[in-house]
Amino acid sequence: MTVPTAGAPTPTPAPTFYVEADGGSRGNPGPAGYGAVVLDPRTGEALAETAEYVGVATNNVAEYKGLIAGLTAAKALDPDARVHVRMDSKLVVEQMTGRWKIKHPDMKPLAAEAARILPADRVTYEWIPRERNKHADRLANEAMDAGKQGRQWDAASSTAALDVGAARSAAKLAGPAPTGTEESAVVAEKDTSTGWGGSADLGPPATFVLLRHGETALTPSKRFSGSGGTDPELSPVGRRQAEAAGAALAARGTVQDIVSSPLLRCRETAQAAADRLGLDVVVEDDLRETDFGAWEGMSFAEVREQYPDDLSAWLSSPTVAPTGGGESFATVGRRVAAARDRLLARYAGRTVLVVTHVTPVKELVRLALGAPPESLFRMELSAASVSVVAYYADGNASLRLLNDTSHLT
Repeated sequence: MTVPTAGAPTPTPAPTFYVEADGGSRGNPGPAGYGAVVLDPRTGEALAETAEYVGVATNNVAEYKGLIAGLTAAKALDPDARVHVRMDSKLVVEQMTGRWKIKHPDMKPLAAEAARILPADRVTYEWIPRERNKHADRLANEAMDAGKQGRQWDAASSTAALDVGAARSAAKLAGPAPTGTEESAVVAEKDTSTGWGGSADLGPPATFVLLRHGETALTPSKRFSGSGGTDPELSPVGRRQAEAAGAALAARGTVQDIVSSPLLRCRETAQAAADRLGLDVVVEDDLRETDFGAWEGMSFAEVREQYPDDLSAWLSSPTVAPTGGGESFATVGRRVAAARDRLLARYAGRTVLVVTHVTPVKELVRLALGAPPESLFRMELSAASVSVVAYYADGNASLRLLNDTSHLT
């Protein structure tokens, strides 16, 4: 008989079942459905499947409904079961473990319903990449396809069993059902190489998801619009871009905090994401755009016509400020670097949506790459585009994405 060491924590019993769940919405909100499968943790065998078309809903609502259905199915198989839930929704996993607050009114009753199904000490959670959640994803899509045809999902017509072989292989690779004293110890084969995650040897990085604000009335004509002008609001196009960006970020589910420039166009863009993610927006003043002085509201051609010498000097040196008391790029770079350092200290190891402007995004990218100041003129950043920089504990940074607009198509 093995005698536990004095003071050693008691291992967590192995789970009775794995529950894999997913939900989706074609439109977010739009026609939505969920899927869930209960698996034997030793063999990967599918013990129960469930899916349902739920009408018009958001991705997050559908994901929560999938979780509820999966836990209910597991309880029906064994009321005393211990369940390890695996989902590709970071939002649901983090909220159900209590690490993230639940602020969205649609999520609170669903989370409460899920928590009531089994005692909290018998349920653990793990985030997995989407490619490891194919079985539940297939069920959710079958449910949405059925809804499109005016019917509910029928288990007899499910093709999700095609994924059972893969699930069994994964279970064998993972070895015996996991045990441990920390929730993270339940993870049998945690994948940190996918998406905006971290490096196993350095720990999770602080990851800045850099979102340029949506269009304003000045954006299409490429007029100088900095922090010294009229502080324009988003145009109708810009509001649609902000909504699309927010929906895409919510679907990905990795953002834990939101920080914004104080300017209105950024705060409106950030709020669109915050509404989707159920998070608050923190304003960071040093993320504001360059003050372009007398050039505010003017096109490049107009500046070249009225201030040709000043423009030439500005283009040739990062230490030259625009006409009329604006800011040089060198000045902006120093305050953006200071904001970066504050955010890194505040959000170590977290994924932060940083909603800001062209110059701050370019400066953060330039600093991450160690590129010269003239590189600022060699980057293209579209309205509502996403770039991603990860910052590691050893002081290094990695540019992971630049000027992605796929969510706008």
